[in-house]
Amino acid sequence: MLDKTYRPAEVEAKHYALWEQSGAFAAGHDHQAKPYTIMMPPPNVTGSLHMGHALTFTLQDVLIRFARMRGRDALWQPGTDHAGIATQMVVERQLAAEQKTRHDLGRDGFIERVWRWKGESGGTITRQLRRLGASPDWERERFTMDEGLSQAVRKVFVDLYKQGLIYRDKRLVNWDPKLHTAISDLEVEQREVKGHMWHLRYPIEGSGEHIVVATTRPETMLGDTAVAVHPEDERYRHLVGRKVILPIVGRAIPIVADEYSDPTKGTGAVKITPAHDFNDFEVGRRHDLPMINVLDRDARISDEAPEAYRGLDRYVARKKVVEEFEALGLLEKIEPHGHMVPYGDRSGVVIEPWLTDQWFVDAATLAKPAIEAVEQGRTRFVPKHWENTYYEWMRNIQPWCISRQIWWGHQVPAWYGPDGAFFVELTEDEAAAAAAKHYGRPVELVRDADVLDTWFSSALWPFSTLGWPDQTPALDRYYPTDVLVTGFDIIFFWVARMMMMGLHFMGEVPFRDIYIHALVRDEKGQKMSKSKGNVIDPLDLIEKFGCDALRFTLTALAAQGRDLKLAESRVEGYRNFATKLWNAARFCQMNECAVDPGFDPGRVAEKVNRWIVGKVAETSGRIVVALDGYRFNDAANAVYQFTWNTFCDWYLEFAKPILAGDDAIAKAETRATAAWVFDQILHMLHPFMPFITEELWEQMAPDRSGRLISARWPEYGAIADREADAEMDWVVRLIQAVRSVRSEMNVPPGARIPLIIKGANEITRARLYANKEVVASLARLSGVEVSDRDPPDGSVQVVVDEASAILPIADVVDLAKERVRLEKEVAKAEGEIARIDAKLGNEAFVAKARPEVVDEQRERRDEYESARAKLAEALSRLR
Repeated sequence: MLDKTYRPAEVEAKHYALWEQSGAFAAGHDHQAKPYTIMMPPPNVTGSLHMGHALTFTLQDVLIRFARMRGRDALWQPGTDHAGIATQMVVERQLAAEQKTRHDLGRDGFIERVWRWKGESGGTITRQLRRLGASPDWERERFTMDEGLSQAVRKVFVDLYKQGLIYRDKRLVNWDPKLHTAISDLEVEQREVKGHMWHLRYPIEGSGEHIVVATTRPETMLGDTAVAVHPEDERYRHLVGRKVILPIVGRAIPIVADEYSDPTKGTGAVKITPAHDFNDFEVGRRHDLPMINVLDRDARISDEAPEAYRGLDRYVARKKVVEEFEALGLLEKIEPHGHMVPYGDRSGVVIEPWLTDQWFVDAATLAKPAIEAVEQGRTRFVPKHWENTYYEWMRNIQPWCISRQIWWGHQVPAWYGPDGAFFVELTEDEAAAAAAKHYGRPVELVRDADVLDTWFSSALWPFSTLGWPDQTPALDRYYPTDVLVTGFDIIFFWVARMMMMGLHFMGEVPFRDIYIHALVRDEKGQKMSKSKGNVIDPLDLIEKFGCDALRFTLTALAAQGRDLKLAESRVEGYRNFATKLWNAARFCQMNECAVDPGFDPGRVAEKVNRWIVGKVAETSGRIVVALDGYRFNDAANAVYQFTWNTFCDWYLEFAKPILAGDDAIAKAETRATAAWVFDQILHMLHPFMPFITEELWEQMAPDRSGRLISARWPEYGAIADREADAEMDWVVRLIQAVRSVRSEMNVPPGARIPLIIKGANEITRARLYANKEVVASLARLSGVEVSDRDPPDGSVQVVVDEASAILPIADVVDLAKERVRLEKEVAKAEGEIARIDAKLGNEAFVAKARPEVVDEQRERRDEYESARAKLAEALSRLR
């Protein structure tokens, strides 16, 4: 017999160990089965489980368990990312605690130390994924720095270089002056800062005129090489081609006509610093302007600036530039100005656009086939609107900077000769041979010290993890993959690059579907952040409510295109669902509802049993359609409604009189039906709530072989009985209608009242007589009759199909008092609606309030409107 309460912690640890030890997660068991592949987005090896992980890995696990049960050869490919900068920083912090730097260890010693850290502490995230119930094929786990993936990275780099698609160039990058490396856009955090706009006068050469430019970064004027005006701006047309004398520096720089300058913003004239601004860099290229780097790697002023500024910190130099402009009489004005400033998400310092020699990928060339693949439908985005985001970025793609000035990562496979010529090869020996041929003699080579952007190795994930560049059986079988499940924030950084690399090296898209899920926010709709103190730890929720409750919550909230508002109360609610399931199992056991291996759902005789087996097939079909369309919330809602409402609240109540009765044949059939239906619930719930379902599967039939994780998804054929379905659905509707009226009218729960059915046709009369006792029992009625006479005074009525259900309640309810109560409740709801309408009609409120606050007001209005409608309906019945 089942214990009285379900204890998730014990069950979860037990079953996960059994699943993993038995090889239940492994792909490749059945070579006749059709493959189904999901690539796990590799979490950072430094990472720990957060709510975004919990969502994305729960949804992937639902899909993979569902595919496994449907007989597919399901591979969920796991692994972790070496997370270059993040991992290097973790180990450097450890060294700092020992009063050391990485330079004390040297490159090889430092890398050895990182590998040691990875061996000791790098498995945190994968242990936590196990707590979440994730079921990837752990035997195939990969790491972006393992030997096989490193070989793939080297080959891709060398091949792209030799195809002219990787090159070395001097361009602007996001430079972190604390970490001394280029970083990707994703590692840049834009923060709103209350700063200033300085309006500076530049004297026009050979005249007493000035042109005024506005800037938030006066120190960069030391590197100005032009002033730009719009070609159609009448104010400056006569100045195009002339020069200004750059104050402080004394350099003559041209006034150029360029559409980048916006005549409606500021003065319409823009200072151009090609070496320190991304837009200015493009203007500089168009006009062949010099690019003068006036900052060094530490963001101090370089030797390219006047001597008095050299070595100054950028902000000290800013103050000095402004003071000197003021002394020269060239400071027009200073205005307060709020603007976005880029910060390094790891270092926390302001990032500088910096001109430096780096390795780049010709992303524009690689993007063309990736754009066509989505246009042609070979890969589709779900929801579809995300393809617009993808197109926008891909059609405006810039060269991709792939080099980083750190030590932990894939070192660039390029070697430099004595005169700076470089040789890109797979190995040092091959580079030495190429160099000897170039120079006509053996020469000493020095390897490029840079490593590759973490996203470079991640871009190869769908095929490198399967053994590429070797043509392995796994690669033949599991590529292309079926679906990628990920967040919208990395469509550019990861999804697009996997598309480019997959098409270029495999000749086929890496995935057929890309499901983009939304953000998990707090219950008020705010983004979670440490600074707000509203971060919810998924492991805390698992400890408190069990893993299945968290998984089901996330799945039930995962509606396409809508952020999830996560409240602890929702998780608690689905913990109660798990308790309801457990109690239903106990009910079945107490009533001797045992699993019968020979049970045939298509041959049951009792009407209520014919009804419930049909509902099982209907629910299974709804789940299949929903999951095939990535409508996770619809799938979760279908199994929830069937389990809680149809099975527990209705079928078991309908079955109680049969189970307590004297008809042995009906009783035996109902026991077998209840056990079979409960078994089907375990099947249907398993992808969402794997632990409790596996435990109940084991407990409900201890003698059966095999585990639920490996059981097949049921297929039912034509077992629905339309007549039984229509009749029992009518019974449910009638009882619900009576219960609703009792609740609205405040009929005391213990009071039994009569029910009169008026205007019933022959079918309704037959249904009523056949189910009279169960209707009376579940609706708490003193009697049920069919009559077409006028209803007695003090009755309320509700329409069910063609008939009216009349409830005389004057003997148990003070109708006048009830009318007053309902009128007050209606007025109260209307007052709340009016108050919210006034708020939402206030343009100032809507403009200033956070979007989640406005959404909350709209939701509250909908709730009041729904309540008002129900109260008004109840009132109209009394009138």
